[in-house]
Amino acid sequence: MSSVMPVRLPVDAQTTRRLRRGVRRMESPIARNTKKRLTSRGATIGALIIAVLWSIPTLGLLVSSFRPAQQVRTTGWWTIFTNTGVTFDNYTTALAAGNSQLNLAGAFINSIAITLPATLIPLMIASLAAYAFAWIDFRGKNAMFIGVFALQIVPIQMALVPLLQFFSGGTVFGFPVVAALNPGSGYSQVWIAHTMFALPLAIYLLHNFVSEIPSEVIEAARVDGAGHGQIFFRIVLPLTMPAIASIAIFQFLWVWNDLLVALIFADGAVAPMTKLLAELSGARGQDWHLLTAGAFLSILVPLIVFFSLQRFFVRGLLAGSTKG
Repeated sequence: MSSVMPVRLPVDAQTTRRLRRGVRRMESPIARNTKKRLTSRGATIGALIIAVLWSIPTLGLLVSSFRPAQQVRTTGWWTIFTNTGVTFDNYTTALAAGNSQLNLAGAFINSIAITLPATLIPLMIASLAAYAFAWIDFRGKNAMFIGVFALQIVPIQMALVPLLQFFSGGTVFGFPVVAALNPGSGYSQVWIAHTMFALPLAIYLLHNFVSEIPSEVIEAARVDGAGHGQIFFRIVLPLTMPAIASIAIFQFLWVWNDLLVALIFADGAVAPMTKLLAELSGARGQDWHLLTAGAFLSILVPLIVFFSLQRFFVRGLLAGSTKG
């Protein structure tokens, strides 16, 4: 049997322009108007300019972290091409710097140990709660959801004192804390605090995505004999994974860069990087060249997380924007 090889015919520029005009005519007016509103040459140029200006301080931070201390103090980072000199002393000194209980390398491990559970725990609880609010009928559901939504406006500072009383085993609003509920010291206090602060917004956002799943899909699963657990793990969870990934990025970045909760609940040997970075520059800021290396180490993990989950982040932001 002989095979027919495809032949590519030469097409001149005029024919190409005619084909493109034909494709544009085939587009619906709504699609053309939407594309025109969402795309603009001026907006694209402006976004590129903002991105470049936003990246310049990061570039200067990276360049300064590899320069010797004397050059960092006397010349700007943009003179790297004339005052050449690359060293890794800033990184080695910064990783070994710290107090008697902890150095920056140990604080880096603490940040990972704090951030990963503080991201996964609220996402698991929020996804289950969002499914319950969206597809399970129970008494007081609407009032409870409004209460969860209203918790977003409560400042974190208002919850610090009750949490401290809870963790210390004292009384909260006049009620004694049961000793079995006291998590003690260590990472558990920071995990519980971050989970409590993240749940209201995470439940609200995931509820919006879960409630947009077509009811026919849920009803078909129920007709086939699936329970709430099977529906959640086999239908709801895979469909909402882009939204979960986008919320996970926000939560990861918030916990990794957090300083307020770390100052209150993460002390001593469990302190994260954000707490030790303030000590790197010295009492009077004379060692700020070490701060450049430590700051770049602190932003390295968030950059890796964001770029590795970027496609899920974009899909999660666009999910639910169009329907039908």
